[in-house]
Amino acid sequence: MTEQTLAAPVDDQQERRRGFSRYQSLLIALLAFTQFTIILDFIIMSPLGAILMPSLNITAGQFGVAVSAYAFSAGVSGILAAGFADRFDRKRLLLFFYAGFMLGTALCAVAQNYHVLLLGRTVTGLFGGVMGSVVLAIITDLFPLNLRGRVMGFVQTAFAASQVLGIPAGLFLANHWDWHVCFVAIVGLSIVAMAAIACVMQPVDAHLRLKQDNNPFRHLIATVGQPRYTLAFAVTTLLATGGFMLMPFGSAYTVHNLGIDIAHLPTIYLVSGLFSIVIGPLVGRASDTFGKYPTFVFGSAVSVVMVLIYTHLGQVSLTTAIVVNVLMFVGIFSRMIPSQALISAIPDASQRGSFSAVSASLQQLSGGLGSVLAAAIIAESPDGSLIHFDRLGYIVVATSIVSLVAMYFVQKSVAKRSGEAVV
Repeated sequence: MTEQTLAAPVDDQQERRRGFSRYQSLLIALLAFTQFTIILDFIIMSPLGAILMPSLNITAGQFGVAVSAYAFSAGVSGILAAGFADRFDRKRLLLFFYAGFMLGTALCAVAQNYHVLLLGRTVTGLFGGVMGSVVLAIITDLFPLNLRGRVMGFVQTAFAASQVLGIPAGLFLANHWDWHVCFVAIVGLSIVAMAAIACVMQPVDAHLRLKQDNNPFRHLIATVGQPRYTLAFAVTTLLATGGFMLMPFGSAYTVHNLGIDIAHLPTIYLVSGLFSIVIGPLVGRASDTFGKYPTFVFGSAVSVVMVLIYTHLGQVSLTTAIVVNVLMFVGIFSRMIPSQALISAIPDASQRGSFSAVSASLQQLSGGLGSVLAAAIIAESPDGSLIHFDRLGYIVVATSIVSLVAMYFVQKSVAKRSGEAVV
């Protein structure tokens, strides 16, 4: 069974007129909302860092471990889940992992010390880290490659929405009440999303009719051992390692190095997120129109320039900090969306779930390693500012350049298999 037969049947003329069917549009919105809760739970740790570290009396190194605990546990669960990922209805898998994700977030909501917080982040990672791969497998099953950029663009607006709505609201709650309230709110949103999935989403089980190995271990080995998947896994690893090095310490760097008052952090995230909501769908449409790889090249170029500028900034105005953050997000989205859409075309239909799970595992493990390395490289001065932050920038630039070359061969592989240019 080919990719086309797995995709939701849509009349070509009707598709050109409306783009997506009503159900497809509703499904995209639901997946985006699901991603919103997952991403918010993860990235809220970064802006809360400046509040959470003194509240629990922990060091930057301990905070880095708490952040990376999510990534490492997600990496382990991704490998464990890969063998089973193609043996169940993807809707049921999503609901199962969502329940575990809410349990871990609830632990964070009641944490009164570092050890309970660390446990909460570990449990959240075990379940939440796999959810993104299930969402990606659903998108790959239901949408053809020539529309996947647009779908990814809309779904990735969840990242922007978390910037616009989630992080400012979270910081407001943390500043005016307590940081625990942020995680309580995420649990509440997750309950709404989970109910919507159960009621609205149709079963996603066409892959169950495909021939595949019933032994989970052999299914995992067959996926990991597939030679043409190796380069795609390498690109995922490189992108994650670089991205996770800067993210966890963003708020502390902004407050102590750039000289921005902590009360203005919500403004930076709000404005950056508003721009990102517009950028995401535009990048998705551009990747479908001009090609995934050219869009990825553009995003890599912007990212390299802006990372070098960002990591070498001194005391700046609020306006300058906002502009730099917005341009960094332009680069991030212009790499993230086309790379995900292009890599989704690599696996066979019978191995999409396991491929996505292994990719998510590598992404999380690499990200966790990146966070730990970053924590080992930087240091705190007596006034709280971060030292050697510029070195992280050089590493991120190096990984960006290598991933740019590797992605070229990924898109050549996709084009060769499809027998045509990749759009």
